[in-house]
Amino acid sequence: MASKKEWFENENFWLNYGPVMFDEQHWAEAKGIAARCREIAGLKDGSSILDVCCGPGRISIELALENLNVTGVDITQPFLDAALDMAKDENVEINFINHDMRTFKTKKLFDAAINVYNSFGYCDSIDDDTKILKRVACSLKKGGTFILECISRETAVRHFTEGEWFERSGKTVLTKFEPTGAWEGLRSSWTLIDNNDGSRMEHTFVQRLYSAADLRDTILKCGFSSAQVYGGFDLRNYDYNAETMVIVAKK
Repeated sequence: MASKKEWFENENFWLNYGPVMFDEQHWAEAKGIAARCREIAGLKDGSSILDVCCGPGRISIELALENLNVTGVDITQPFLDAALDMAKDENVEINFINHDMRTFKTKKLFDAAINVYNSFGYCDSIDDDTKILKRVACSLKKGGTFILECISRETAVRHFTEGEWFERSGKTVLTKFEPTGAWEGLRSSWTLIDNNDGSRMEHTFVQRLYSAADLRDTILKCGFSSAQVYGGFDLRNYDYNAETMVIVAKK
């Protein structure tokens, strides 16, 4: 019997919600994040890097412009199509692969891998999250660097808001957030209202929230020899001033 399809495997969802989630601010941040990832991983021109769950390629493109050999993997083909078009416009070559990271295998081993912009923790089970981490570890050379950036339980609590509304990409966007269980997850409800015809689209999803210590320890059990937790890409301390959670792991 075929396995249940998870919400992030629905291409129609990303076609409608992608332009709202990947706004101009996040595109503007891509160049700086790519440069910091290269610096953190100590990469040289021509080094290979795997962009895990690369989406529409905003970081992949900037990594390629940093003279790195980039491979981007994502489950959503329309995103990869858009990323490939953008790569051509920027005159950079990137190997984009349509695959589920839970089962991704590669003969080529990479100098580094990244998973950024809060794209971790959406699988139905912790076991599936762990599969992704193990596949990343298997894709790296010995001594390779993995950079994971996402919201943590601590930062979710610190920055929590019940919701907001804004206008973007021709739509009015209504959001509502609430914790699940004992802050094991964060439930996000998004309503998009088309400003032209008034049509509505609604979607709710849950992101699993790991404490920084728990996710660090899980990473160490998945094939990495070390893992350090930081509060941002500037490698600030992970404390009450943390903007996000950035974990830098070494195989």
